[in-house]
Amino acid sequence: MPADGATTHRPIRGRLVIATHNPGKLAEMRDLLGPYGVEGISAGELGLVEPAETGATFRANARIKAEAAAAAAGLAAFADDSGVVVDALDGAPGIHSARWAGEGKDFLHAMEKVEGMLRERDAFDAAERRARFVSALCVAWPDGHVEEFEAEVAGTLVWPPRGTKGFGYDPMFLPDGHALTFGEMDSADKHGLPPKGKGLSHRARAFLKLAEACLGD
Repeated sequence: MPADGATTHRPIRGRLVIATHNPGKLAEMRDLLGPYGVEGISAGELGLVEPAETGATFRANARIKAEAAAAAAGLAAFADDSGVVVDALDGAPGIHSARWAGEGKDFLHAMEKVEGMLRERDAFDAAERRARFVSALCVAWPDGHVEEFEAEVAGTLVWPPRGTKGFGYDPMFLPDGHALTFGEMDSADKHGLPPKGKGLSHRARAFLKLAEACLGD
């Protein structure tokens, strides 16, 4: 069962279920898959039920979603689990990043919660507001084969949030070496792949690993 660094990988061909009901993630994943000629159909479009994310890590939750979609659809399925890990908050919200937004997916509320907790800990300077976006990608096939990849991007949390182009915690995340938050960046700048883009985001970096292993010629 290959993972990062393995020498044997299964190629992805044809139709692929994108195991998400999040429209922001769906758009990014379709953008990433498009150049490789892979048709992505979402779990929502297929009417698949979202499984309970009971894993203790990003990788475990990505696998739960991918395996559930592959079994239900009878097709290879691609899932992401991602979130923001804040050093001053002992790694929170981490795998609970989406849950902090509640059932209504109110990420402004979630960002306000993060900011409030940082202020409670007197974390005002940039050095005290370090964070990482982490993305774990999993591709699962109906026969049980699994491929897993993970990557991250480091940065600083800013306040107030800036930009409306991203989703989730993007407006408060300023990646290292850049003047714009993820919320201010165009999609091509955020997750565009080489040669046109830099593969900046955590999801793009994980996808580059996946593409090298499973989407080559």
